[in-house]
Amino acid sequence: TRRMALMLSGGIDALLGYFFLRVGFGSLPVDVTQFGFENWHAILLGGVLFIMGMAFVAYNLSRLEE
Repeated sequence: TRRMALMLSGGIDALLGYFFLRVGFGSLPVDVTQFGFENWHAILLGGVLFIMGMAFVAYNLSRLEE
């Protein structure tokens, strides 16, 4: 259903955000500076993706059945 697809999309966003946060803080061996970005760019992008993805999943889980 549409609601499940939206929850899946939010979950994937949260996972991508988690990945970018780990890259930005240096706990994964990926050097983002070779792509022309600073570490704080990865941290900012990861934080926004993670928070918005989790909020999207939580909102869809808390909605009443339509």
